[in-house]
Amino acid sequence: MPQGALLFQPTDYPHQIWTDHLRRLMPDLDIRTEDDETRKGDIAYCVAWKPKPGSLRSFANLKVVFSMGAGVDAIVADATFPAHVPLSRVVDDTLTQAMTEYVVLHVLAWHRRQRDLDNLQKLKKWRLIAAPRAEQVRVGILGFGVLGQAAALALKALNYNIAGWSASPKQVAGVESFAGADALQPFLSRSDILVCLLPLTPATRGILNTHTFAQLPNGACVINCARGGHLIESDLIAALDSGHLRGATLDVFQVEPLPETSPLWSHPKITITPHAAAITDPAAFMRHVANTIRRMDQNLRPENLVDFARGY
Repeated sequence: MPQGALLFQPTDYPHQIWTDHLRRLMPDLDIRTEDDETRKGDIAYCVAWKPKPGSLRSFANLKVVFSMGAGVDAIVADATFPAHVPLSRVVDDTLTQAMTEYVVLHVLAWHRRQRDLDNLQKLKKWRLIAAPRAEQVRVGILGFGVLGQAAALALKALNYNIAGWSASPKQVAGVESFAGADALQPFLSRSDILVCLLPLTPATRGILNTHTFAQLPNGACVINCARGGHLIESDLIAALDSGHLRGATLDVFQVEPLPETSPLWSHPKITITPHAAAITDPAAFMRHVANTIRRMDQNLRPENLVDFARGY
């Protein structure tokens, strides 16, 4: 039987679709959706998403925090997070599959000039637009962890010329691997389509900027489905307006929801989606939560732990 209660911490979030799954998996678990000041000491487990700074340290007997999203930057950035409490992030096949679908969709769209074809349809113009063969298109995946490697393998199956960049070396069959700061420039220079799947850390914040765009080939496209903090939005607009970049797909933004006043909405070379590339599946996530609680009840270490030194 679980030792302690679980708080579903985003109390203003529609919780029932999530908590119902967990109740079926662990009927004996005390699940709370309201932060009761008089019973904070009972909380051993917490599900969190962008918690208010300082809120997590108020639970004296907290054993583990579960991040509802694959990205944990909002939690890691909280200097008051209790250092002794492990933070478990989502590593879920359904999330990986969804992100792979998104990346493949938009690589194909830029390769096959779908935006240009859509514009021709609006003009009722019958005009062929030639696209290069897939093996002639060099796709660079910036961030080569679980999500990046899955996307790389799917794109490789379509015969794209794939490379991955990461902070430390990674080896994937049939994919050219670049690692470390010194390898970033040669990686960028061979990326006709750049896909950002990096974790957001102090080192990667703002990495999609004027300097980075200038190192991409002329006519390159950028797909950002990682975090809005990676992109300097004004630098992207300038690179598109200059003609150096051909287009961009953005799923994440500095401010979300994206304000109606943002020039990104109406830019003719930008495709926007509302942070919908890969949404955490409630059933899969709560299976992870239940399995982790059971592991901890057996004095086993939680899985998929965040390294606060690295930020992911």
